[in-house]
Amino acid sequence: MFDNLTQRLSQTMQKLRGKGRLTEDGIRETLREVRIALLEADVALPVVQSFIGQVRERALGQEVIGSLQPGQALVKIVHDELVQVMGEENEALDLRASPPVVVLLAGLQGSGKTTTTAKLARHLKEQAKKKVMVVSCDVYRPAAIEQLKTLAGQVDVLFQPSSSSDRPVDIARQALDAARRQFADVLLVDTAGRLHVDAAMMEEIQQLHAAVQPHETLFVVDSMTGQDAANTARAFNEALALTGVILTKTDGDARGGAALSVRQVTGKPIKFVGTGEKTEALQPFHPERIASRILGMGDVLSLVEDVQRHVDQEKAEKLARKIKQGKGFSLDDFRSQLEQMQTMGGLGNLVDKLPGMGELPEQVKNRVNDKQTLHMVAIINSMTRQERRFPDIIRGSRKKRIAAGSGTKIQDINRMLKQFSQMQRMMKKFGKGGMKQMMRKMGGLQGRMPPGGFS
Repeated sequence: MFDNLTQRLSQTMQKLRGKGRLTEDGIRETLREVRIALLEADVALPVVQSFIGQVRERALGQEVIGSLQPGQALVKIVHDELVQVMGEENEALDLRASPPVVVLLAGLQGSGKTTTTAKLARHLKEQAKKKVMVVSCDVYRPAAIEQLKTLAGQVDVLFQPSSSSDRPVDIARQALDAARRQFADVLLVDTAGRLHVDAAMMEEIQQLHAAVQPHETLFVVDSMTGQDAANTARAFNEALALTGVILTKTDGDARGGAALSVRQVTGKPIKFVGTGEKTEALQPFHPERIASRILGMGDVLSLVEDVQRHVDQEKAEKLARKIKQGKGFSLDDFRSQLEQMQTMGGLGNLVDKLPGMGELPEQVKNRVNDKQTLHMVAIINSMTRQERRFPDIIRGSRKKRIAAGSGTKIQDINRMLKQFSQMQRMMKKFGKGGMKQMMRKMGGLQGRMPPGGFS
C-alpha cells in the first residue's frame, strides 16, 4: 500500500531535510511535487486542494521560514497534515453497549465483506477476548452463506445458519435472538452487495439496519477503486449513517488514494485495513503510523506489535539460549524463523515498516520476494534430518533429489544454503556479544525516526 506515493514523497522530503534555508519559491516547488504525487495516487481532487492549501498556509508562515531547520519543519507540517486528513488517531470499534453488540457490514459486491466479517470476528475474539457470532444475510450470491460458515469454523466463532429462501430481515432478527440465547458479546451481520449502488439495495439494507439497530455500521470498500471508494462510501453514508470504514485489499493497492480520501469525503473514520487474504490479515488503522510510512519514516510501532502478536516467545527464548551457549544455528532453526516471518505478513510487509525503505530504488524493492521465502521452506522440508543437521554433506546427487522434492532448481538450493551460511555467521556473532553492538547501532537510528525525526 502507498508504494508509489511513498517513493515520490519520501524522495521529495529527503531533499528538504538537509536544507538550511528555504525560500518561498522553494516551498511552492516542493508543494507542486507533493500535489502531483497525490493526484497520481488517485486522491480525490477536493482532498488534494484542501491538503495543499493547509500545508501552504502553515509553510509560508514563521513556522518554516523562521525555523532554524526549515527543511525539517516543512516535513513535520506535511506529516501532521497527512495525519489530519486520515483522522488523527485510530478509532476502535465501540463495543460499549449491552451484549450482544450488533455490527453491520455493508458494501458493494466484490469488496470482500464476507472475508472481512471473518477477519473482524477473529480480531475481536483474539484481541478483545469477545465471544463472537456471525451471520450471513446474503441470499443472492451463490454459496455466500456456506463461505461464511467455512470461515467461521476456521476462526472458531459461533455461526448462525441461514438459507437463501429466507428474507434477510428475518435472518438478522433470528441471529440476534440466537446471539442473546448463546450469550454472545458481539454479532457480526454480513449483508448482500450489488455491482453498483441502487435503490433496491439501499432499501433492503435500511430495513436490516432498522431491524437489528446496529451499534456499529461499517462500510467495507476495495481500496483499489481509489477515489471511487470515497464516493461510494458517501452514497452509503447518506442512506445508513455509517460509523466507520474498513479498507480491503490494501496489499494490492500501490496508490493509496482511498485511504487519503475516505475520511475527508465522508467524515467517517477508517477503523481497519485488510492486508491480505488470510483471516489474520486485518489491522487497526493508525493515521500517524501510516503518515510516517508514506514519508519513508517506517512504522516501527506496528512492527513491534506484529512481533509481539505473531512470534512464539518461547521458541525465540529457546533459540537465544541455544545461540548464547554456542550450540549453533541449524537449518531447522532457519526454517522456524522463515515460517514466523510469514505469519507476520511476509518479508514485503516487514520491509514496508522499516525506516528509509521508501528511498530504496524500485529494482531493489522488487527483489524482496515472499515466494523465495516459501521456496526456502520447501527446500528445507525436502531434506533428510541428517542433511538439516549437517548441511555440508549436501552435494550433487542430494541437491538433485532435494530440487525434485521441493519443485525448485539446484541454483535455488545453492542460494538458500548461502543465505543460511550468512545467517549462521550472524548468529555466531550474536552469541559473542554482537547483539549488544547491533542494539547500540539501532539506538543511533532512533533520532532519525518520528517523533525525534522532526527535532
